[in-house]
Amino acid sequence: MTLTSRVIPCLDVAAGRVVKGVNFENLRDMGDPVELAAHYAAQGADEITFLDVTATVDDRSTTYDVVQRTAEHVFVPLTVGGGVRSVEDVARLQGVGADKIGVNSAAIARPDLIGEIADRFGAQVLVLSLDVKRAPGTHSGFVVTTHGGRTATTLDAVDWAREAIERGAGELLVNSIDADGTRDGFDLELVRLMREVSSVPVIASGGAGAVTDFAPAITAGADAVLAASVFHSGALTVGDVKDAMRAEGILVR
Repeated sequence: MTLTSRVIPCLDVAAGRVVKGVNFENLRDMGDPVELAAHYAAQGADEITFLDVTATVDDRSTTYDVVQRTAEHVFVPLTVGGGVRSVEDVARLQGVGADKIGVNSAAIARPDLIGEIADRFGAQVLVLSLDVKRAPGTHSGFVVTTHGGRTATTLDAVDWAREAIERGAGELLVNSIDADGTRDGFDLELVRLMREVSSVPVIASGGAGAVTDFAPAITAGADAVLAASVFHSGALTVGDVKDAMRAEGILVR
C-alpha cells in the first residue's frame, strides 16, 4: 500500500523493563526501555512500538511514566499499547508523548471503542493490535487472542480485522503468536490474508530471525515489519535489516 516500507523495533514492557519470550511465555529481562528506544532511533528506526504486555492481564493502565521518559528521549513516532480501555486512556497517552495508540483486548470486549477513538482522535491514531493463533477449522484458519496472547477467542482473525477497519482502525499490527520469538520467519500466509482484506497499512510481527526474513513479509503484503528479540539481542541492527531490504529492491528510508 505504502511506497516506503518501515522497520519498527518493538519494546515489550513489563514492570518498567523490556522483556522477551517465546510464544508470549517465559519472559526474560532485555533492558531499559528508554535506553533501547534511543539506541534504535539512532540506528534509523522509522517508529518504535511500546507494548505493556502485562497491563491487561494485571487489569491496570499502561505505565505512563515510562512512556513519557521514552518520548522525551526519542524523536521518532511512538506507538503505545497495552491496557488501553477508553478514549480517556488515549488522551492521557497522547499527553505523555504517544503518537499512535494500540488497542486489542478492550476492543474485542467492546468493539464500539474503536469508533469512539477514531471519531475523537482520527483513524490515523488507532492501531488495531491482533495477537493471532492458528486454529484449523475456522473460516480463515486463524483466531485472535486477548490478554497478551493468554486467552483464546473464537473470533476469526480476518473477520475481526475487516470489522475493525470498518469501525475506524487506521492500521493493523498483526502478530503471529505461533511464530513469536521463534526466529523462524514471519507467518507469510497470515500476512497475505490480512493484505487481502485490509484497506489500511499492515504491520507484520512475530518470527523475525535473519535479515532475509523481512523482505518476504513486505512482498507478501506488509507495509511495515516489526521485530523485537533480534534487535534486543544485538543479532541484527535496524541498518542491517534496511540494507537487506534495499538489496531486494524494497524502498526504505
